[in-house]
Amino acid sequence: MTATTKGIDCAVPLTAEKAKKMSEAGMRFVCRYLVPASMAWKRLTRAEAEAITAAGMKIVSVFQRGTNDAAGGAVNGTRDGKAAYQEAKLIGQPEGTAIYFAVDFDAQPTHYAAIEAYLRAAAKELPGYYVGVYGSYAVVEEMDRRGACSHFWQTYAWSKGRLSYAANLYQYKNGQELAGHQVDLNDGLGNEGWWDTNPQKVDNNTIDKVAAQKVIDVLGAVYMASSDKQVQAAAHYAAKSLRDAAGIPHQ
Repeated sequence: MTATTKGIDCAVPLTAEKAKKMSEAGMRFVCRYLVPASMAWKRLTRAEAEAITAAGMKIVSVFQRGTNDAAGGAVNGTRDGKAAYQEAKLIGQPEGTAIYFAVDFDAQPTHYAAIEAYLRAAAKELPGYYVGVYGSYAVVEEMDRRGACSHFWQTYAWSKGRLSYAANLYQYKNGQELAGHQVDLNDGLGNEGWWDTNPQKVDNNTIDKVAAQKVIDVLGAVYMASSDKQVQAAAHYAAKSLRDAAGIPHQ
């Protein structure tokens, strides 16, 4: 497993002082809530985002009204996607970053179709943003298998000690206190989709290594499955070019 990045998630907003103390304690990111103004007690604001950035930490956005809204399927996904988009634009979350949607219950196979429909409907309302899901090992594995979203935040709850290879974030302990604030502890595992309020610098030459390796693995499977020399040559060339562009050593 690659090196992890320490971070927290919390419902109650952070003050600038608390953000600074958490950064000093080694935290490098904070997961916070995009929610409507009616839920102001947990709502991420631009001022808080600036305080988190000033403390040297990144922000992970998560949208959540209740614990099981995703079980409501596409209707709820459309509603929540629109609300998340409005909040993201209001606080200045840059495009090209992720917004996670919570499946905060022990979802069963009977829920999976509705969760997929929820995520796909939300994505239609979020042009320019990646969509992620927060949930158990089973939810992460199934939504990854279905291609329902691109980012995955797994909680240890309901996961029976398993960690999905698809996970970008892992919540491993709840109900902790840090700097006088109630938090949950998380690891960043790569390609988290986080952001900050600093002016965005576009680097068109940057390719995510984790995503690149997934494509390379697919190309390898194509090469092995085909007996067509032209197909094999094309797959080999594409994989080599992607390795070079992403800075991945050749095997």
